[in-house]
Amino acid sequence: MAIHNKSHLNHALMSLNKMRKDNTLKNKTAADFDPPEKPIVCLNIMDCCDFLKKIPDNSIQLICIDPPYNLELAGWDIYGNYIEWASQWLNEAYRVLSESGSMVIFGGIQFRDAKSGDLIDIIQYVRHDTRFKLINTITWYYKNGMSAHRYFANRHEEVIWLAKSNNYYFDLDAVRVPYTEEQLQLALKDKRLNPENTRKGKNPTNVWEIGRLNGNSKERVGHPTQKPVEIIDRFVKSLSYPGSVVLDFFAGSGTVGRVCISEGRHCLMCDSDPATIDYFNKHLALMKELGQNTEHIAIHTIDDFFNAEEVEGVI
Repeated sequence: MAIHNKSHLNHALMSLNKMRKDNTLKNKTAADFDPPEKPIVCLNIMDCCDFLKKIPDNSIQLICIDPPYNLELAGWDIYGNYIEWASQWLNEAYRVLSESGSMVIFGGIQFRDAKSGDLIDIIQYVRHDTRFKLINTITWYYKNGMSAHRYFANRHEEVIWLAKSNNYYFDLDAVRVPYTEEQLQLALKDKRLNPENTRKGKNPTNVWEIGRLNGNSKERVGHPTQKPVEIIDRFVKSLSYPGSVVLDFFAGSGTVGRVCISEGRHCLMCDSDPATIDYFNKHLALMKELGQNTEHIAIHTIDDFFNAEEVEGVI
């Protein structure tokens, strides 16, 4: 006679599994955390790989980066072997991420020649040479852009979301899109949907319509590839929690730091361009003009950052 394993019905085991589930970040939201009184921000001007090597293992909740695309826009955007270089920071990024951590990489797939540097090359390396898990490809759609005559004008960019493990933190509630009253009433009639979640708003899906920054945008601080606050804010709120550590090792305009201050996350940033400091200071000035809180603790070394009492409690 066959003996069927019914251990999943054992109440003690069920209780233990519930405890394990409750103790993981996988099932928590921002409401389960207290934001820091003042976020800590560390901005260094140095090579990204040297910066990463100073960061402890498993200490980062979210990495949000917009790396060079090898488009030869300037000296910082020229690489003879892009993936050989990128593999260094991809491997270090995996090491420093926490088990619940995620990595977001902005990029594109519009290179027509056999030229390394787009997201296709990065995805291929990630899938074959790392243990990262590709969770989503987000399409950032915008209506404003340059015209074209020899191909279809580009109106989107891609962003990939990678996780270190299947126990990644994801707070959908923090980024739900509100229904109009008419849409809400229709959605509540759909028996397939959970009414409680429906009232919170809808999933923004993986196609995001967010306008690019025009040259005269009030958000502009001077960096040529600056991303909108709105898109960075959505990643920070959904993939990190209040008081956790967010890392951007291609800081560029410093937008990630600005969002972290607004959303109560600690932030590590680095860039090889000294102008990043000026860009970030311009962000702070713009926030003050808008009446936004800019209070934070500026720390200058990675060691001091991780020795700060506010950060020690979250890693």
